[in-house]
Amino acid sequence: MQREGGRGRDTGDHDVEPVESVLDELYATPPSDFVARREEHAAAARTDGRKEDARAIHAARRPTSAAWAANLLRRSRPEESRRFLELGQALREAHRTLDAAGLKELSAQRRRIVSALSRQAAQLAREAGHQLSQAAQQEVESTLRAVLADPDAADQWAGGRLAGSLTPPSEFPSDTAPAEPPPRELPRPDTRRRTPADRGRDELAERRRKRQEELARAEQAAEKAARQLADRRAEEADAEASLRRTDEEHDRAREEVSAAERRLGQAHEELDRAERERRKAEERRRTAAGALSRAEREARETAREVDRLAGRVR
Repeated sequence: MQREGGRGRDTGDHDVEPVESVLDELYATPPSDFVARREEHAAAARTDGRKEDARAIHAARRPTSAAWAANLLRRSRPEESRRFLELGQALREAHRTLDAAGLKELSAQRRRIVSALSRQAAQLAREAGHQLSQAAQQEVESTLRAVLADPDAADQWAGGRLAGSLTPPSEFPSDTAPAEPPPRELPRPDTRRRTPADRGRDELAERRRKRQEELARAEQAAEKAARQLADRRAEEADAEASLRRTDEEHDRAREEVSAAERRLGQAHEELDRAERERRKAEERRRTAAGALSRAEREARETAREVDRLAGRVR
């Protein structure tokens, strides 16, 4: 949905990113990078002449680590977040209608779901390169409890742009339930007549049963999501280990190929040198053979000349 301030306008020269999209991006950005990215977008809007957009972007507050992690959970787990918001509606209705025993049971289940989702938020933050402190993770849990208890807090978290953590209202206890009143003695079944109050209690019990079923389904979904997240983390760790082993084997093979190529190059050089030496030796042999032939001819001619001269002397 667009708001005032010219969000989503086109300057006519190029496409302009809507302010809502810019804000969504900013609140998905780690807090350490938030201010720099905000100023980049604000400067771009001012350059385009969109002064109202620039003011709206510049007014965005840098989120705390806990608020950023809660935003990250909302955006990275849309289906689980939707079920969590629906669970909050059911719990608020149950808080208005259930008795003390029912509220006590719901409180225990609520704590387990909030704890599971806060661990998911911390894991998502780690995967994004940021480790949440213990205090920040507790603030994430406080925010999630507020989402369950307060419809305004649920709307804020649903927008995915929290700048700070949320606090649950005191009238919606997160850990305790009011003391259960002592049971009233009921008339004997065979003499008791059903009254409008009886029918109201039956309807209340039925609503309680439905709310408990909805809560149980939501809890099962959260636990399933937590298991799936653990499985995905294990698969990712295995894949990373396999990739490291493959990289090491690839590096070794590349080194062996390089060494073999160097040896092959040296062998080619040795072969070239041997070929040159062989050609030189062959040339020397031919030269020596020619000189030998000439020397033999000269020796024969000299011997004949000696014989001829010796005959004349006799």
